[in-house]
Amino acid sequence: MNILVRNVEKADYQSVRRIMNQVQEMHVAWRPDIYKSNENLISEDVFDLMINSGNAFVADVDGVVAGVLEVTYKHIESPAHVTREVVFIDTMAVDKEYRGRGIGHQFFEKVRELKDSSGSDGIELQVNAMNHAAYEMYKECGFTEKSINMELL
Repeated sequence: MNILVRNVEKADYQSVRRIMNQVQEMHVAWRPDIYKSNENLISEDVFDLMINSGNAFVADVDGVVAGVLEVTYKHIESPAHVTREVVFIDTMAVDKEYRGRGIGHQFFEKVRELKDSSGSDGIELQVNAMNHAAYEMYKECGFTEKSINMELL
């Protein structure tokens, strides 16, 4: 299996949409009190913005888009915090048919490259508390808990 992490292209729209819909349906299954089904999470206009940002990538597996990665760069500065530059992983999603095949690890290699080339201090992300598989992969890749979001319904 040949995995190429590359910038997202216009022709990837339907594949990215399919993968993001899979993720949304996982969220709906876990928390229907918060999430709802929506087959048009990413409009073509929003997708064009993703392309133009240069911060959206796909995992291309032998010509098939099997994953989506989107990052943002955050400047953290306040009287309470040490000033830092962070690469924040907004989206990391792998098609259900390709999970467990190393695509997430390839995405992390790409994010590490982005961190190094931008001179950022760290990489951060959020994970749904119900997504145990992703949580374990993140720990395996060296991530540690920074904070925990809690709610009262």
